[in-house]
Amino acid sequence: MNNNVIIKKVSLRNFRSHESYQLDCNKETTLILGENGCGKTSVLEAIYIALYGKSFRATDRDILKREMDFYRIELDYINGGKTVVTYDGDSGKKMFLIQDKKSARLPKKHRYPVILFLPEDLHLIATSPTKRRDYCDRVISQLNEKYSNALSRYNKALKQRNELLKQENITQDMLFSWDIMLAKYGVEIRKCRADLVDNINQEITKTYHSIAKNNDKINLKYQSNTGSVEESEYLRLLAMDADRDIYTGHTNFGIHKDDYEFIFNGNSANGSASRGEVRSIILALKFIEARNIYQVLGKKPVVLLDDVFSELDKTRQKSLVDNFKDHQVILTSVEGVD
Repeated sequence: MNNNVIIKKVSLRNFRSHESYQLDCNKETTLILGENGCGKTSVLEAIYIALYGKSFRATDRDILKREMDFYRIELDYINGGKTVVTYDGDSGKKMFLIQDKKSARLPKKHRYPVILFLPEDLHLIATSPTKRRDYCDRVISQLNEKYSNALSRYNKALKQRNELLKQENITQDMLFSWDIMLAKYGVEIRKCRADLVDNINQEITKTYHSIAKNNDKINLKYQSNTGSVEESEYLRLLAMDADRDIYTGHTNFGIHKDDYEFIFNGNSANGSASRGEVRSIILALKFIEARNIYQVLGKKPVVLLDDVFSELDKTRQKSLVDNFKDHQVILTSVEGVD
């Protein structure tokens, strides 16, 4: 048995455009070939849900094939294990079935780490702060379940606070219970994000050099309007901003405003780095992500590549293949891959 192969087969029913679909992938590299719009990305999405527990791009209702009342994913592992995911459109409930045990969420012990590489990741440097936060949140969440829980609780509290701010005759006292939650989880989230950036900065220039073969210097800068304050100060700053929040109808201070800036030879990479240099930076990020997962979790992640070969030149294609040669890779492409 090849130790790098994790997944043996994936089967789909009523999943996006697929009424019925099966993919045998019991080898190190599996290519899903087809024209744009034929549902290639949906197969990667289904695998991601079965391995990680949720989609990277949509709600379950959006995923359900039109006019169908359920979807089903079956993921067979090479070791004989199996994960079945079902979603009932009428009740709106998703269920994971593993070893005859049902759960509304994928249990932590049955999650398997994933490196997900989408074409839009290659535009990470020039995209919106929201998408950069989402990317980094996904990276940290795989390594740290507490982070994922804190982020979920923070976002729920933020949503409730913002809904309250849109009502009439709101006072600062009415916001206090939500402020406590935002401060508690905001500080926890900020520290994890800062740790991620420190970790990346220890590796990114060296990893970038292995791809680009030059002496450029790369680092990632974490930007947060919360600075490095602790919980009590975070709470005080939220209270100071309450009048402005009530006026604007949303929360202006907090880690939901965070951003990350890529620095290339001392300047912002957005504008100073060429298209090829940007792609090398993103590849370096992905390779660091894979190494971190293996070091922290002791597992080689499954690598899902969605039509990224067409965005890379031959040199970077080779670097991608070389760095992921000891992983199971499932990739999509419009054309054949050399």
